[in-house]
Amino acid sequence: MKTKLPALFLILILSVSCSSECKIDAKIAEIPMDFQVVRFDQRFAEATPESLPKLKEAFPELFPRQINDSVWYAKLQDTIQLELNEEVEKAFPDFLEETEGLRQLFQQLKYNFPEFKAPEVITVTSDVDYRNRVILADDKLLIGLDNYLGTDHKFYIGMQQYLKDNFRREQILPNVAQQYATQLVSPPEDRTFLAFLVYYGKQLYLEDTLLPCTDDAEKIGYSEDEIQFANDNEDQVWRYIVERELLYKTDNKLQERFLNEGPFSKFYLELDSETPAKLGQYIGWQIVRQYMNKNDVSLKKMLITDAKTIFKDSNYKPKK
Repeated sequence: MKTKLPALFLILILSVSCSSECKIDAKIAEIPMDFQVVRFDQRFAEATPESLPKLKEAFPELFPRQINDSVWYAKLQDTIQLELNEEVEKAFPDFLEETEGLRQLFQQLKYNFPEFKAPEVITVTSDVDYRNRVILADDKLLIGLDNYLGTDHKFYIGMQQYLKDNFRREQILPNVAQQYATQLVSPPEDRTFLAFLVYYGKQLYLEDTLLPCTDDAEKIGYSEDEIQFANDNEDQVWRYIVERELLYKTDNKLQERFLNEGPFSKFYLELDSETPAKLGQYIGWQIVRQYMNKNDVSLKKMLITDAKTIFKDSNYKPKK
């Protein structure tokens, strides 16, 4: 069944949009976008041993052939799975707000990439498989709702805080946009630190395009304090990179220190624990933003432009 948004809900969405600073281009807002949202998580929660064969027939991609039916029968009665079902239903009795957000995201994709076709969206439970919160495969978009129950949810006890901080429903749309960005941005053309900075910068700039009403902190997965730190210290971070001549180095440790998820960035200074992770991604983002602001270049052209050209033509200067 296709999710239909009630007229009252659409009116509320429009009134919020009109009252905020963010305005969606009228041409984009008018793009027809019809897609299915299937609450497989609810379907599985309601399944019985008798109805399971029909569910498997309807969703063969979610039931690997190598897994025996006895595993699924056991899962239907598993106490942890039953609690997952209950908590997800409590947090997501409907998916209306997220559906509207996905519609706008898909409209942006269609406008910028006319060949885009909206996927079938399937919500699932995933045993809190946070490394695969969102999976984009062919014409299917899978969203593991048990990864978005709130930072302090009991299911996440024992996990590292930097991971839990983004186990929030506000991260669903940024995570979806990240999946599309990963597909649309080619891997770095070389192993230099600069190439990786621009690679992630392109991805985050795509998020700017796909999620024009989402704030920067959510796009990069920062708290408000972390994005403030990045904004306030952009000049200092850039100076550190330049003074140590890191831009053209190919040391893989630079990815771990400044690009990967983690509790903080690694300058090897006493203040490291006060810094957010991924400050290299943040710098790459600002480089690509300045490149796009200073050059009359299409989004598609930017995506295929090499890192050295983007850096040179950005004439990047950090905020002080």
